[in-house]
Amino acid sequence: MQQINDFAGRLGGVYLLPVVVAALAFVMIGAPSSWVTLTVAGLAMGMMIFLMASGLSLVFGLMDVLNFGHSAFVSFGAFIAASVLAWLSGWLEADAVSLNIAALFLAFGAAILFGLVAGWFFETVIVKPVYKDHLRQILITMGALIVAEQMILAIWGGTPVSVPRPEFLEGSLLIGDITIEIYRIFAFLLGLGVYVALYLTLNRTRIGLLIRAGVENREMVEALGFRVDRLFVAVFMLGSALAALGGAMWAGYETLITPALGAEMMIVVFIVVIIGGLGSIQGTLLGAIMVGLMANYIGYLAPKLALASNMILMVAILLWRPNGLKPAVK
Repeated sequence: MQQINDFAGRLGGVYLLPVVVAALAFVMIGAPSSWVTLTVAGLAMGMMIFLMASGLSLVFGLMDVLNFGHSAFVSFGAFIAASVLAWLSGWLEADAVSLNIAALFLAFGAAILFGLVAGWFFETVIVKPVYKDHLRQILITMGALIVAEQMILAIWGGTPVSVPRPEFLEGSLLIGDITIEIYRIFAFLLGLGVYVALYLTLNRTRIGLLIRAGVENREMVEALGFRVDRLFVAVFMLGSALAALGGAMWAGYETLITPALGAEMMIVVFIVVIIGGLGSIQGTLLGAIMVGLMANYIGYLAPKLALASNMILMVAILLWRPNGLKPAVK
C-alpha cells in the first residue's frame, strides 16, 4: 500500500485521480460525445456538492464540530431560493438578461442571508454549549435537523415544489454531437469561484491566518487582543451560508424539490467530507468531483449500481487512504 502511495505521489498525487477515472470512463463508454456530456455533468454536480460540503468541512476542520444538522441549511436555502424565484417569475421570463440575473442573485442573496443568520443562531444557541463533546454534538444537531425538516413541512407543505430557472440559463450548447446544459456550466464556474475565494481567504489573508492560529493556539491569539470566539462564529456563519447557497444551486439543478432534500443530501455531503479528508477544503473539492463523476459514469454504464456508487467509492478510497484523499495538516 505504501508503494502505491509513493508511486501516486510521483505522478502528481491524488489530484490526478479524477483524470484517471475520466480516462477509464472514456474507454468504457466509447462514444466521445456521451463522455463529454457525462463529464461536464459530473463536474457541475461535484461543484454543487462542494458548495454544500465545504461549510461542513470548514466547521469540523477549524472548530472540531460534528454538525449533523448542516443539511438543514441546504434544505432551507433551496426552498427560500425557490420561493424568491417563483415570486420574481416575471423577471425570469423577461427578455432582458439584466432582470434574469437580478432575480437569480436576489434568490441566492436571500438563501445566503438566511444561512448567515441561521448559522449565527445555530452556533450560539445549539452548538456552543456542546463544544468538545462529539456525542452530544451528534445528538443535538440531529435533533435540530429533524426540527428543521418539520418546519419546512409546516411552511411549504409536503408536496414537491417546482423551481423555475432564469431564461438565460435555460437550454443547452450544441458543439457538434455534444450537448452541454448551460446551467451546468454556470454551476461549475460558480463552484470554482467559491473554492478560489475560500482558498485565498484561508491561506493568503490576515483573517485566515488568525483563524488558523486560533485553532492551533487559542490562548496566544486571545492574549494578543483578538476575540477567537467571534472568529469561530464567523466561520460557522460562513459554512452555513455556503450550504444554503449550495441548496439554492441544487434546487435550480433538480427543478423539483421536496422536504426530504436535506436528509438525502446529508449522506452525500458526509461521504464527500470523509473521502476528501476531514477539515480539508482541497480534499472536499477533490471528493466532491469524484462523487459527481462516479455518479454520472456509473449511472450511464451500470444504472442498477448508481445508488450504491457513493458507498462503493468511499469504501475503495478509505481502504487505500484511511484518512481520506487530502486530509488537513494539523
